[in-house]
Formats: sequence, C-alpha cells, structure tokens
Amino acid sequence: MLGALAKLALAPVLLVQGRQVRRDALRLPEAAGPRAGVAGEGTPVLRLLVVGDSSGAGVGVATQTEALAEPLARACAARLGAAVSWQLLATSGHTAADALAAFNGAASSGELAPADVLVLALGVNDAVGQTRPRTWLRTLDELHAQAVARCGVGLTLHSGLPPVGRFPLLPTPLRQVLGRDARALDAALRAHVAGSAHRHHVPLPELPMLPVSGHHAGPITGSADEAEPGWIAADGFHPGLLGYRAWVAALDAQLAALMPPGQPQP
Repeated sequence: MLGALAKLALAPVLLVQGRQVRRDALRLPEAAGPRAGVAGEGTPVLRLLVVGDSSGAGVGVATQTEALAEPLARACAARLGAAVSWQLLATSGHTAADALAAFNGAASSGELAPADVLVLALGVNDAVGQTRPRTWLRTLDELHAQAVARCGVGLTLHSGLPPVGRFPLLPTPLRQVLGRDARALDAALRAHVAGSAHRHHVPLPELPMLPVSGHHAGPITGSADEAEPGWIAADGFHPGLLGYRAWVAALDAQLAALMPPGQPQP
C-alpha cells in the first residue's frame, strides 16, 4: 500500500475527495431477482455459493440473470451438460469481515445449503477502508474454513480485485491511491493462496480500453474514462454487462481447468 508518509501528505485532499464521491456518486441498486436456484435440468452435479460485496450482488446490471452467480451457474451447466445449483450471499458495502459475519449468521439460521464451490468477490471495500493485508487475509482464511466446515465446500475461488485505478467515478489522486491499495491487496492474496489445492486466485480479465491518440492505452497508463462501452456501469465504479460476462467466463474457465467433466467434484 502507499507509504504512510505519502498518504499523510495527501490526507486532506483524499478526505475531501472521499466526501465528494460519497455525496455525488450515482447509487445503483443491487440486481433484482432470486438469490438461489438451479440452472439446467435434473439433479445438480455441482453446487455453487457466491459470497461478496456490491459486485457480487450484481450492482451495475438490472437482474441476477445478468450478474455473477446465476450466469456462472448457467455457464457451468452448459459446459457440464448437467444441472448446477447456485446461491448468493452478497451485500453492497460489505468488507471481508462483514461478509464473514453475514455468512456465519446465514449458516446459523439454516439459510445456506451445502455447496461444493465457494466464489468470493471481496476486497474493494477493504481497500477503500484501508484494511491491512494481513488482517484481510486472515478473514478470508476464516471464510474459507467456515465454508468448509458448515457447507462442505471443497474448493474456493478468490476473485481478483478490479482495476480500481481506472474507475471513472474516482478523481485524482484518490483514484491512484485506492488503485495502488487494491493492487497491493490483490498481490497479497495471489501470493497467499499460491500452491493451495483448495484455494485459487482468479484474476479479473483485462479492462479493454479505447484508443488514445491512435494507440491503445497500456495497463498502467490507461485512463479510467477510456474503457470500452459496456464494461463499466453508469456509476463509473461497478461492472457493466460486458464486465460481468467476462468475469463469469474467467471463473468458468478456472472451474473447467480444476474440475474436468467426469472427475469427482471437490
């Protein structure tokens, strides 16, 4: 994360910009629709549980049919040629600690069904809230452990953090600071689960950029407002329809690599 002295020097500007963003940001609702179901016909051969924040909840698209959990189940069902069940536990604004509390509450009340695969979509709010990487990773460890113990999960996919440094909603220097913090969390997570048989980091697809002065913006220099249409929602912060589709494809590809058809599920 950005050095303490640099953040201290920028603190007055960052505080003002943070207040302005919270005051002026377009507030989009979570995607409408059921938060559990079955894709395909017959008895499910795979059971998915998605836990996350606003992106997991589908903010940026109208319905769950366009968001993350349900489309991922449909993609898996089409690939496997069999039914896949899914359930979603996600709330706007949740940090990893909030998600852990929500998971434990739902599990204790019997709201969660057994699951084979846990997909975690968390981290942006921890970057915004300046959660220390070590603390964040401990919470993710506990989420995985609780999902194993209480839902029977055998595999956890950790979605990588999005390119916060390219979000049009955020002004400079807040965009750069939060972008760097998000990259630091993502790098810590990737290293933390490297080599694990039961936990995998899944990077988000590269954000396509429009040409700038006849050239495509690179991964570092690309400006947030140069993303191709459809990849970022109208609020300048959440995935758009194309962003969700690419995210689903990345997760499905990882599942296909880890669990080939005909192989026992984890």
